[in-house]
Amino acid sequence: MRFHRLCPALALSALLAVPLRAQPTERPRTHAPRPTTAAIDTADLMTRLYIVSDDSMLGREAGRRGDTKVEEYLAREAARLGLRPAGENGTYFQTIPLLVRGPDSTGMLVAGADTLRVGRDLYPMPRLGSQPFLGGQPFGGTFDGRDVATVYGGRIGAETLPVDAARGKLVIFAAPANAAGQPLAAFWQRDNLARYAGAAAGVAVAVYDGAMPNGAPAFLRVARDVYDDRARPWPVTLTALALSTAAAERLLGAPLASLAVGAGGRSVSGRVGFVDRPTETPARNVVAVMPGRDPKLANTYVAVGAHHDHVGLTPRPLDHDSIRAFNAVVRPRGADDPPRAATPEQMARVRTILDSLRRLHPPRADSVSNGADDDGSGTVLALEIAESLARAPARPRWSILFVWHTAEEKGLYGAQYFGDHPTVPRDSIIAQVNMDQMGRGDPEDAPPGGPNALVVIGSRRLSTELGDLAERVNARHGFTFDYEFDRDGDPTNAYCRSDHYMYARHGIPIAFFSAAAWYRDYHMVSDEPQYIAYARMARIGNYVRDFVETLANLDHRPVVDKPKPDPNGTCQQ
Repeated sequence: MRFHRLCPALALSALLAVPLRAQPTERPRTHAPRPTTAAIDTADLMTRLYIVSDDSMLGREAGRRGDTKVEEYLAREAARLGLRPAGENGTYFQTIPLLVRGPDSTGMLVAGADTLRVGRDLYPMPRLGSQPFLGGQPFGGTFDGRDVATVYGGRIGAETLPVDAARGKLVIFAAPANAAGQPLAAFWQRDNLARYAGAAAGVAVAVYDGAMPNGAPAFLRVARDVYDDRARPWPVTLTALALSTAAAERLLGAPLASLAVGAGGRSVSGRVGFVDRPTETPARNVVAVMPGRDPKLANTYVAVGAHHDHVGLTPRPLDHDSIRAFNAVVRPRGADDPPRAATPEQMARVRTILDSLRRLHPPRADSVSNGADDDGSGTVLALEIAESLARAPARPRWSILFVWHTAEEKGLYGAQYFGDHPTVPRDSIIAQVNMDQMGRGDPEDAPPGGPNALVVIGSRRLSTELGDLAERVNARHGFTFDYEFDRDGDPTNAYCRSDHYMYARHGIPIAFFSAAAWYRDYHMVSDEPQYIAYARMARIGNYVRDFVETLANLDHRPVVDKPKPDPNGTCQQ
């Protein structure tokens, strides 16, 4: 999950206040596994987390062989613990429709004797981000037309063509300008043009100057993973093309700056679209059930989830310790902080920290984003909770549905697919408990809520009773619940940005727990298991285990007393 507090100065000052002696003693980079037990403790957590975040897992990118190894490990563990397969076709797996999509290089538009070609003059706009209801963009359609009229739509961010005037036409826009006066390739930051979907034959935006291919942004040229659930297509899809300025002016017959909104251009024919291929390996959710002890409730479930994927490999190796030292001072929220140059004072501190690390070990080139905390920690805690409950003297009354989701990092796709195509009846799930980033929060992370804080999101957004239950169980554990990210109007929109929302959008009450909202290793090659706060993680795991058990022993469903969202409506807390 990606969320942070929008107060970098506070974050930096908090971290700079931590003296060098507070930098943690590193654990070894490797750990010999030991048999796990019913106890949720440091030994078990280290055994499991060093396995799922090992370099051999190649950063667990969904649809790649490293994450497949983790999926298979989870399935083996579920079988060993006696959990029942609850995926597809009697297995523990549910394959999601993730594929690799790139521009079709044979695509072209013909206007009279003039031919515009993909790779030279234009590209199809790919899908970007998650579903539109989570803030993603509506692009991804294929243009396929004959004798389609073109019209100038104006400059994005200024006056643009009315939708009624766009019907049946290819509407060509000038991109807004960036600070340097060049076309802003990410034009959707000003206007994603979604209102033209269903009216225009398509839109085209002049997003770059110069000749292909060097002038075109990489996001247009490079194939990317996309989620393509044809049984549940995106509610809004807009056919959009990216043009060079020269190509747009050839179609419209004049410089863009000289045109009035609504000026007609040349008719075009042709097809501009995409070609698909499979991912390296299937991307799969891992789904298992622990049957409850009450036969009348055997087919009703408390769902427990985490995401087992991460972000894979970096394009080139980086120096591991340099990343940690630099981020400790300059980017204390890791990838959630924008890249920026260090001041001379900051660089002096970076060098001091790096010198101390060099005394511990030599430089290490690193290209694996291990994802020990994000979300190896939630993944192994779900296993630990399963083992603890499976080996308890008595199981809970309700059954427990464990779902380890894939492709969260790509747009919550694994959870979305399970929510739209559940392997148990959707209305049989009485609540969902989500865990993400459960392994940090020691003093080096300077957690804003303090070392005893546990971030809680969404626990009362559908069911007051569920949130009250979380508080009552915590009375036995003594955490300080941090609700800052759960408040209405939170600028990070955190409630909408992790797997639990794919249950909540269908009216299933949820509780989402996270140990630390940000830290220097977030989405970095340095998110490795030797930096995890295992004692804290075990304490949190025991709380979540008790909460799940208490929830699953209720004699009724948690009462849903808040409005249910529109499953396809925009999520805004």
